[in-house]
Amino acid sequence: MPVYLVGAGPGDPGLLTVRGAELLESADVVVYDRLSVASLLDLAPEAAERISVGKTPGGLTVPQDEINALLVERGRNGERVVRLKGGDPFVFASGGEECRALAEAGIDYQVVPGITAAIAAPAYAGVPVTLRHSSTSFTVVTGHEDPERADTEGSVDWDAVARVGGTIVVLMGVGRIGAIAERLLAAGRTPETPAVAVRWGTWPRQQTVRATLGTIAEQDLAAPSTIVIGDVAAEKLDWFERRPLFGLSVVVTRPERQAAALAGRLRAAGADPVL
Repeated sequence: MPVYLVGAGPGDPGLLTVRGAELLESADVVVYDRLSVASLLDLAPEAAERISVGKTPGGLTVPQDEINALLVERGRNGERVVRLKGGDPFVFASGGEECRALAEAGIDYQVVPGITAAIAAPAYAGVPVTLRHSSTSFTVVTGHEDPERADTEGSVDWDAVARVGGTIVVLMGVGRIGAIAERLLAAGRTPETPAVAVRWGTWPRQQTVRATLGTIAEQDLAAPSTIVIGDVAAEKLDWFERRPLFGLSVVVTRPERQAAALAGRLRAAGADPVL
C-alpha cells in the first residue's frame, strides 16, 4: 500500500483536487500539518486516525526527521496513509524529503499535487500574477532562506530575482520583508513598484494589504502571507472579499445531516459556517 502525499491547497476546501478527496475518504491514517483545513479532515472515515504534525512559527514543532519516521512506520504497517500538506507537497514544502525517506525505506509512495498559495492567494485578492503583453513571467521565491548560510547575503540571489523582471511572488517572507525590499531596491526595482500582501489567502479570514515596494515593510503584516511585487499588484480585480457575508462566522444550529446545504450557501456568500 503506497503512502500518499496529498496537497491540501491553500485553505479554501473547495480547492482540494478530486483525487485528494478520494484518498482522504478511504484513509486509515491522516498525517496533517498546521495549514490543513479542519473540514478536509472530516472527509476521512470516522474511524481513521488523525495525527497532527503541525509546524507553528515560534511554537511547538515536530522535527522533520520524526515526521519521516512516522510515515515510514505507518507505511510498513500496511495502513492507507494520507500525508495531507498545505498547498503543494513540492512547492517550498518537505514533500521531497518525505518521499526520499520513504524511498530509502523501500516503501512505495504517490504524490497528489495541490494548488499552491503562490497562485491562489493573489487570485483570491484580485491580482493576476501575469498579464498579457505586460507581465509575461513570474518568479516564486521563498523568503525563509537557508538558516545554515553564515553569510549575510543569504541563500537567495535577490539581485538576479530583481533583474528577471515580471512579477515576484514571495512565500514565507513576512519576517524578512524589510531586508528583501532593500535588496530589490538596490538591484534596480523602484520604490513605486506596486506590492500587495495577502494573509490567509483563500480563507474566510483573508486580509489584503496594498502598498509599494518602498512602503511594504512599514505595513502591519503577519504570517502566513503571500507577497506579490510588480505591476500586477496594482490590479484590483477583487471578488472574494466583496462577497456579501465575507468575514462573518455563522453558527448553523441544524442537525449535521441537515446542515450541509445551508452551510454551502453561506460559504458561497463568503461566510465561515460553524456547524
